[in-house]
Amino acid sequence: MQDASLARELHDKGWRGKSLKPVGVAGPLFVGAPPRKGVFTTSRDGSVWFGSPVPEIASVLVRSLASCSELDWGATRLSVRGIALEGGVPGPVGEGLVELESLTPVVIKHENRNLLPGDEHFVERLAHNLTHKADLLGLPAPRGLRVLEAGPRRRFTVRGAPRIGAKVRVELVADARFVEALRSWGMGLDTIQGFGWIK
Repeated sequence: MQDASLARELHDKGWRGKSLKPVGVAGPLFVGAPPRKGVFTTSRDGSVWFGSPVPEIASVLVRSLASCSELDWGATRLSVRGIALEGGVPGPVGEGLVELESLTPVVIKHENRNLLPGDEHFVERLAHNLTHKADLLGLPAPRGLRVLEAGPRRRFTVRGAPRIGAKVRVELVADARFVEALRSWGMGLDTIQGFGWIK
């Protein structure tokens, strides 16, 4: 990490006195990896996405990745053959109805219990998460959240702890600037661990 004090602050305290860490990661997607049930397969070519809606954090991510030749992803070492920037241009201002679909499972909890789409409190807790993110960024809170579609339950172990979630497609009324911010942060919890990344 190019900025050790920023990394420490995010890890220990969150951002600007809030526990949130406005960083998102999408786990590696490998081109041409053969599908096998119950196994995450790889190939020679793939991509990993990193993002943040906070310019100070995003710039550190770019500098860090530009100087990186390898990434450790769990027990797998990935060779970095190049980086490309996406987005970064302010979008339109205004509010409207949007659909968002996650590329990775969305993790939501209520009273320390993992929730899946269709469970009681799932929509309420996801709406709370999104409102909390909008508040941190100083943007209007989204409203009218509905789950349109959900994928199957997925379970992962991250540093010895379970993460349970499902991919979702949702509809909500949101400020366009907030929608753009979510595209580099994600929905739900544990976005810094690769969950909730938006297509």
